[in-house]
Amino acid sequence: MKTDVQRLLPRGLQAAVVALLLVFALTPVLYMLFASVNDDLAVARGEFWPSAFRPGNYLDLWNTVELSDGLLNSVLVAGGVAVLCALVSVTTAYVLVRFSFLGRGLVLRGLLALQSIPGTLMLLPVFVLFANLARVLGIDVIGTRWALFVTYLTFALPFSTWVMVTYLRGLPHELDEAARLDGASSWRILRSIVIPLSWPGLVVSGIFAFLLGWNDVLFASVITDADTRTAAVALQVFGATQEGGAIPLYGQLMASALVCALPVVVLYLAFQRFLVGGLTAGGVK
Repeated sequence: MKTDVQRLLPRGLQAAVVALLLVFALTPVLYMLFASVNDDLAVARGEFWPSAFRPGNYLDLWNTVELSDGLLNSVLVAGGVAVLCALVSVTTAYVLVRFSFLGRGLVLRGLLALQSIPGTLMLLPVFVLFANLARVLGIDVIGTRWALFVTYLTFALPFSTWVMVTYLRGLPHELDEAARLDGASSWRILRSIVIPLSWPGLVVSGIFAFLLGWNDVLFASVITDADTRTAAVALQVFGATQEGGAIPLYGQLMASALVCALPVVVLYLAFQRFLVGGLTAGGVK
């Protein structure tokens, strides 16, 4: 008779624990969903279930929140950072894992050390750096998408590179040796063998970089202007304008938050299989 050695709890207790966790996780989401189609006054009274359905909040928000430009900026910046970060991190990790050179260990330790620096401490140095760069070059830097792109790429690369280093260490060295016997160069090995076998790690690195750019408010609120602000900043500005004596537009606020969260949910569902493989597998079995 076979037994499940991985089961730590009885089946009934396990189901109860899972159900309790789902309640904690889904209750805030359901509240946002119901509030997004509810009357603002009803939400202010604390109603959970909508007393009057108003799906028009999802149409009105595009004129109130000015979310369309923010979503476009977020997709361009966060998407570009995700793609470039994944490509650069796998190339850097391949060099760090497959080659031995002076300073290799220092670079690896430096990647870990960079993760301990809070991003809030870097806000003023980054702003001053961009301001001085604009003065020297005579071009606008602050208020552009490029400034935001470089900032996110700088913060995302260390973690993404370390993820790829961990993943590539699990790839058999025999694959490289066999390819070199056939006359393949290092670039050919990276392009034809390493990258196709590293899709789970690449997805993890890219999604981390995407989320960093998509969820950031601190740097985006300082570096961008009214034309280049991201969706997160647009949502923050809209929320700040609702503070006052009148009843806030809770329905449109919750609808805007759900619209901003939707791309991340779709991204996770689309790459769920790769995410699980990249976070749990250490290479090719």
